[in-house]
Amino acid sequence: MTVRLEQLRRCHVAVDLGAARTRVYVKGAGLVVDEPSCAAVNTRTGGVIAVGALAEKMTGRTPDYIRVVRPVSGGTVNDIDMAQRMLRLLLGEKLRRQLRRKPRLRAAACNPHDSDPLAQRATVETLVGLGARRVELVDTLIAAAVGCQLPVEQPTATMIMVCGAATTQIAVLSLGSIVTAERIPVGGNAVDHAVIQHLRHHHELMLPSQSVRPLQLALHGNGLAPHGPKSTEIHGRDVATGLARSVLVDTAAVRDAIHTPLTSVLDGIGRVLRECPPDLVADLVDRGIMMVGGSALLPGLDQMLREATGMPVHIAERPDICAVQGLGAMLEGNVHSMVLNPLAETPPNELGE
Repeated sequence: MTVRLEQLRRCHVAVDLGAARTRVYVKGAGLVVDEPSCAAVNTRTGGVIAVGALAEKMTGRTPDYIRVVRPVSGGTVNDIDMAQRMLRLLLGEKLRRQLRRKPRLRAAACNPHDSDPLAQRATVETLVGLGARRVELVDTLIAAAVGCQLPVEQPTATMIMVCGAATTQIAVLSLGSIVTAERIPVGGNAVDHAVIQHLRHHHELMLPSQSVRPLQLALHGNGLAPHGPKSTEIHGRDVATGLARSVLVDTAAVRDAIHTPLTSVLDGIGRVLRECPPDLVADLVDRGIMMVGGSALLPGLDQMLREATGMPVHIAERPDICAVQGLGAMLEGNVHSMVLNPLAETPPNELGE
């Protein structure tokens, strides 16, 4: 595999800094942190009031002097100092003391595909500030493929789609390497924004910041599929009067609004398949696409991709934590790269010479 497995096995902790959630895996202890990537800051004193789930609940409900920030955007760190403070509080004093006992603490981190050197440096500096002496960066696509137990080390095509909050990454893997990949700046946040804009323009309704995702799930059981109730009651605030109001929203119109940002995802899949060698595309006809990431749980998204591509589409058992599980498997030494032995030369006497 292209990732350095021997060096990863020396790491003690793995971190997946996502735009939506931050996850930390400690060697021998498993997944110890799985919290939203946000922090509430007191702008008067500069102190951090809350992190994780509690800070996310404060979104849109705080006075002027408290601000909820997200130090990670699109899988890359945009505020190193705040990301370090958030990670310290998420880990807790007890776990930090255990990690400080390591004489040479090594860390592994997920890195979005084709990220620029500045984004990689920001991730490294964030973990170095927490005490890591060395940081290994692993491509998110490979880590997610290992986490959902795909045979990435075999000479067969494996197509994976990481549906994140800010970006969608699509790749075809073979022999532990990325054959062709595409990163699209469309994710779960773009779908949320499409729903918000639809309700604002067509119903003059503003949604609470915490209710967009439940709206998508409340459409009906099949989500994007055209089966289910024709309308859904939505509660929000009237744009003109500012008063609370409830409206009946046509679910077909909401589905059309969600389809618009997902069109670029379908275009990205087409570009990846066009750049892929024909032999690997032939493998994908049977193997299909594996979906991971939190946005993969959008009901009906797999069915829409199945109809658009004509290939089987599968969702991982735990799509939201596949990337950090893959890093954890590498740390624990559960992943072995394929060994290719060179053909031994036949002695001349055996050839009758």
